[in-house]
Amino acid sequence: MFLQPYFNESCQGVEITPAQASAFAKGVAGDFNPIHDVDAKRFCVPGDLLFALIMGRYGLRQQMQFSFSGMVGAGVTLQLPQAADEMQICDSRDKPYLSVCQSGDVSHNRAQIESFIRSYVAFSGLNFTHVLVPLMKAHQVMINPERPLVIYESMSFTLSELDFTEVKLELVSKTLMADGKRGDVTLEFALISDGRQVGTGQKKLVLSGLRPYEETAVQQLCDAYLARSMAMSA
Repeated sequence: MFLQPYFNESCQGVEITPAQASAFAKGVAGDFNPIHDVDAKRFCVPGDLLFALIMGRYGLRQQMQFSFSGMVGAGVTLQLPQAADEMQICDSRDKPYLSVCQSGDVSHNRAQIESFIRSYVAFSGLNFTHVLVPLMKAHQVMINPERPLVIYESMSFTLSELDFTEVKLELVSKTLMADGKRGDVTLEFALISDGRQVGTGQKKLVLSGLRPYEETAVQQLCDAYLARSMAMSA
């Protein structure tokens, strides 16, 4: 499985080092959020990597829902339970980080699962500049440019069939509900294979530290994000 370089597994459980998390974020997801940097003070493992590990381990189900309850930092050892319709991913001290609810038929086709993972995380990697910035501008709010924090809250999807190999995600709608310093973002997407829709999905994000929109500050955020992307590509 292509995910093997991005985690370590032993009899104690699964651990993801900052270097592995950062490599996945930048090299696979195209996500240049500083919180995934090796030396980040508030380092956390990308939620997309946790999602990918679950799908790689348990397979692709027709209905899946992922709900995040905590951020996985450095040195955390995760315990992956036996496959079940409802699972909770905790660390060695039973602290929960991710809940998974799933149902329907299951596929263990590696090519199909890899396509799904790569398409989904690539979609996530475009969220900041292509989705969140236009939403913030439309609602005249912005995240704290000094401590930009976007939290991955949940993701779910429903597949009408599993008879496909390649799949891509297409954004259908995006909404932002601002309440004080908190912003709740909902992204609706369609799952497309060979020109036909095979499913739908939803992703929810939380923006923290909202404040009045400032064009210059947001542009600086975008410039910094682009510079990080270009530096990685070089």
